[in-house]
Amino acid sequence: MTLTHSQYGLTVNNQLADFINQQLLQGTGISEQHFWQGFASIIDDLSPINRQLLVKREDLQHQIDSYHSTHKHWDAEHYQQFLTDIGYLVAEPADFCIETDNVEPEIAIMAGPQLVVPVSNARFALNAANARWGSLYDALYGTDVLSEDDGAEKGSTYNPVRGFKVMAYARQFLDKAIPLENGSHIESTNYSVVNGQLFITLRDSSQTGLKQPAQLVGFQGEAQNPTAILLISHGLHIELQIDHNHPIGNADKAGLKDVVLEAALTTIMDCEDSVAAVDGEDKVQVYQNWLGLMKGTLVESFTKEGKTIKRSLAPDRHYSGIDGQSLTLKGRSMMFVRNVGHLMTNPAIQDSQGRDIFEGIMDAVITVTAALHDLQGNSPVKNSSAASINIVKPKMHGPEEVAFTNTLFSRVEQLLHLPKNTIKMGIMDEERRTSVNLKACIAAAKERVVFINTGFLDRTGDEIHTSMFAGVVLPKAAIKQQPWIAAYEDRNVDIGLQTGLSGRAQIGKGMWPMPDKMALMMEQKIAHPQSGANTAWVPSPTAATLHAMHYHDVDVSACQKAISQRQQASLTQLLTPPLLADVSTLSKEDIQAELDNNAQGILGYVVRWIDQGVGCSKVPDINHIGLMEDRATLRISSQHMANWLYHGVCTQAQIESTMAKMAKVVDGQNEGDTGYVAMAGSEQSLANSIAYQAALALVLEGVKQPSGYTEPLLHAFRIKFKAQQ
Repeated sequence: MTLTHSQYGLTVNNQLADFINQQLLQGTGISEQHFWQGFASIIDDLSPINRQLLVKREDLQHQIDSYHSTHKHWDAEHYQQFLTDIGYLVAEPADFCIETDNVEPEIAIMAGPQLVVPVSNARFALNAANARWGSLYDALYGTDVLSEDDGAEKGSTYNPVRGFKVMAYARQFLDKAIPLENGSHIESTNYSVVNGQLFITLRDSSQTGLKQPAQLVGFQGEAQNPTAILLISHGLHIELQIDHNHPIGNADKAGLKDVVLEAALTTIMDCEDSVAAVDGEDKVQVYQNWLGLMKGTLVESFTKEGKTIKRSLAPDRHYSGIDGQSLTLKGRSMMFVRNVGHLMTNPAIQDSQGRDIFEGIMDAVITVTAALHDLQGNSPVKNSSAASINIVKPKMHGPEEVAFTNTLFSRVEQLLHLPKNTIKMGIMDEERRTSVNLKACIAAAKERVVFINTGFLDRTGDEIHTSMFAGVVLPKAAIKQQPWIAAYEDRNVDIGLQTGLSGRAQIGKGMWPMPDKMALMMEQKIAHPQSGANTAWVPSPTAATLHAMHYHDVDVSACQKAISQRQQASLTQLLTPPLLADVSTLSKEDIQAELDNNAQGILGYVVRWIDQGVGCSKVPDINHIGLMEDRATLRISSQHMANWLYHGVCTQAQIESTMAKMAKVVDGQNEGDTGYVAMAGSEQSLANSIAYQAALALVLEGVKQPSGYTEPLLHAFRIKFKAQQ
């Protein structure tokens, strides 16, 4: 990597330095001298604290390992007292409510889906930003929500039989979300607005109105002959698009060509788990795209079915309001940015002693500087309507680390002349020490918190690593059924409500992992709003549109009021590891099946990460079902195998033979990828495959990885791979 020396003791990658000086700072009013001097000061002051926090993580883990090595009989009360004695469990603070001001309405008062996308991929980022509005017709037509029975196949051309199924489903949805005073939307033949009221003509020529007239918000076109009708249900908008000349509208008696739903209210533009960014070159790509989103200049062109398609940020949507005034709604999802956690360093910048700086500090300074362009009006479109910058901070361990992030954000605000608490914090409740101390964690940032979210995948990985020496963990499918995970999900909502997040911040739930299984998602994911969560993660804009229907079915605010009266979920259950009582209950076939499943998933993800720099992708599992994989899922699988290896459930030779066997399976699954390099052509090719060696190391060295994280090894092997290109 080519580095250039900066005048304040920092050695900076040339590409990154040029990006900051020539693009990032231009138009912000922040001079290069002020920026770099302040940046260097933040690094000098906060890096030692960061290091101390990481040392404490390791020290606590060492004490827990020693405890489990000497206490083979499980005693929940004794274990909890031990965790208190060593400072892992802290005293719960007195009751309080968060004090966060200037919160986006999409965060504070609205409930709806949330997308998470790698900001390094411009096309994905733009698609997600524009997923604030989604076609219900398209989402239904192209997924398995509707069966292909009785001639309703998708096919390569439009199938009117399937189209009719789509229209019928959409009308049934409207009947629930926007009920009529009499009759059904299925019978509608005309929609018109008269004197601020919606009139619907039915098949028998009778007219009816809305059961709740206030659900009509606005329209486009002429009132009595509108081209669009804007409605609202549970705070989310629904747009009926009418065009009798459109091929779809022409087949509909009311001319309804589409039902468009307000879907992804918020999107997390991710610099972390879904991104493979190991050096200055990679970080520039991440930061450039985020800057382009904040300035409204990000554009991506691609070819689809022989046509060149250009993507850019969607404009706002304009209507005539029922009160006679013009009405404008935001056309884009409100964008968070997720920085990396406290662990990793990055060689893009080195300090005065030649050490790679902490990537989390670098992310905070640069992503906030980029967001200045939004706050200062340097973009034709607006992201924040509350003059705030919203950052999701992952992988924090306990309240001290949250307090450190609070300090970091304060220093960045001072550097950039921002008012106090302009930077808001989303706390990922995905590490065990944060879960068990969640109230104290929220208290440590009570003026900034806008978000808590259960990351059950990382949380499971940390659960396995923290209790590595306690015993053999259950098979992965069984872990999900253990009491600790229900306590984790419930307790997150309980504490969020106790600390005043309702109506002021998001309480979020995790990702739906199967992007092709939308029918199953529609059956299961309604549990998230029912749990009191006012947002939940989805893997695609299509999934966001479908999941939005759940928020029309469920009044999340009412659920939160009811849940706030229940007893808080058990800390004892939360602290009980998911251990297998009797290893002899596992047959040889059970063990091998679990190893095969884990190894295939690890290899399928790692080979793309190392060889192609893809941090998040749909990876076929061992049954060829596409699963959304990122470092969180990798952490579970690698730690699970490491645990079974450590406790002798399997041998290293068995791990290696399983990995070699599964490498061939993964190679076969990637045959259609012209850029793919096979791992398993021969024993020699396995030895030379950096990706394969990375996957193997994640398991064989899993016990000693910090908190079971995969990043240190992935970064090291990716840098090695890039050096050979």
